[in-house]
Amino acid sequence: MKYIFVTGGVISGLGKGTTAASLGRLLVSRGYRVTAIKIDPYLNTDAGTMNPFEHGEVFVLDDGGEVDLDLGTYERFLDTNLSSDHNITTGKIYFRVISKERKGAYLGKTVQIIPHVTNEIKREIARVAEASGADIAIVELGGTVGDIESMPFLEAVRQMRMDLSPAEQGHACIFIHTTLIPEIGAVGEQKTKPTQHSVRELRAIGIDPDIIVARAEREIEADIKEKISLFCNVPVEAVISAPNIESIYGIPMMLDEQRVADYVLNKFSLEPGKQDLREWKDFYQRLMNPKYSVDVAIVGKYTELADAYISHIEAFRHSTAETGCKVNAKFIEAEEIEKHGAESVLAGTDAILVPGGFGHRGIEGKITAAGFARESNKPYLGVCLGFQCAVIDYARNVLSLNNANSSEFDPNTPYPVIDLLPEQRTVSDKGGTMRLGAHKIIVEKGSIAHSLYGTEEIFERHRHRYEVNPEMKSDFVSRGMIFTGKSEDGRRMEIAELKGSDYFVGSQFHPELKSRPTRPSPLHLGLVRAAMKQKYRIG
Repeated sequence: MKYIFVTGGVISGLGKGTTAASLGRLLVSRGYRVTAIKIDPYLNTDAGTMNPFEHGEVFVLDDGGEVDLDLGTYERFLDTNLSSDHNITTGKIYFRVISKERKGAYLGKTVQIIPHVTNEIKREIARVAEASGADIAIVELGGTVGDIESMPFLEAVRQMRMDLSPAEQGHACIFIHTTLIPEIGAVGEQKTKPTQHSVRELRAIGIDPDIIVARAEREIEADIKEKISLFCNVPVEAVISAPNIESIYGIPMMLDEQRVADYVLNKFSLEPGKQDLREWKDFYQRLMNPKYSVDVAIVGKYTELADAYISHIEAFRHSTAETGCKVNAKFIEAEEIEKHGAESVLAGTDAILVPGGFGHRGIEGKITAAGFARESNKPYLGVCLGFQCAVIDYARNVLSLNNANSSEFDPNTPYPVIDLLPEQRTVSDKGGTMRLGAHKIIVEKGSIAHSLYGTEEIFERHRHRYEVNPEMKSDFVSRGMIFTGKSEDGRRMEIAELKGSDYFVGSQFHPELKSRPTRPSPLHLGLVRAAMKQKYRIG
């Protein structure tokens, strides 16, 4: 097993995840099996209870793990399905150490950060990496070098290099440090001092970086590369320029031009392999050269932070490459619809997506958006809560069930068309207790969903506590809302479609989470095609 550890310096948010994922893509293109592990140094056990405003999207895996959104980037770039074990947090590590201490596993010794916590971190990294069956594990350390929270993890990976890379055996661990090169003054002078200080701090911990990825507004100048090389003790060819580019999907090619993968494989004493990026390059060319465009309103509750809906955005990018139609995402706060009405806010858009969310705020705006799409025959996709809002609107305005609602928002509603899952009624803890992960769904032949998926059985990822009340299903079906996707036992409604509409689809699951660059989410793809058909009379 070979390990690549990716650290960050100067500031957070430099793109460690996309750098790591892009390198992983290059290594896969050379025939190597690659897995990815994300270390998050927060005390939360997982990302499940985190506020999207603070943390961005909670990404859900097949096994139900609620994890950092970077794991979504890894899945998309590596075209793989990861597990919750691939997201290691301080909370998980400390929980294991304390559990062992309570059971007497440390034989009465004083339990300390070193060696007990660091040993647990090392064991967990190795266990996950080896269980994956990969040749190379890329491990991203969240946060910034110098953060107190990151110190045990940096110490653990420092020890791993010492344990796994004795001089006579060559390199088994490589460190990549992602840093910032700011530009100062009117002439845009690139400054290396922050990088020098960041690398010095990393070296003080005992870690010498093998590669430095220098993030900047533009290409790093040759003399700046040489300066970084001199002061940070890495070869010039290991100083990688990473300027801002239009799309993250171009990063693999940018890194490949600088022969990063070849440098890594040479360090590992591995054969370079024959590179095959043809499919990725073809996808990128189609993504960057669309012929058409549509405006899609994303009616949400966390629209001030685009990362809260990053998987939807990526699913639309994948659909762009497939259809040749660029999706201009228009983020609309649901409360704006409550204030100003759907007509004035949504009339200029070509399609509407109402994504998931929790809590009462903005719900009436989402319900109104679903009703506007239904009445105006505007292509509509409702995901999770957006699916439930479409059901509530239909109950109120087509079935004439006044005050119909979800029991989440109105426990006393006379018509609980959306109700709590039976197994959720006794739950008090919130973390990891919802219906989570991939579940089988039976898709009805002849439906829109069947035409998009091309199969009667699909597995999609879920994250919810409430569902369509099965006792009221017949009321909807008799008036034109049909449920074309159901759970295996037929009791849970998974997909809804509206008879007579061009495209009005709701899904209880989250199709965006399994979207891939060359295999877009079928329901997002269907929305884009429907918008194209209405706007351009094509597709």
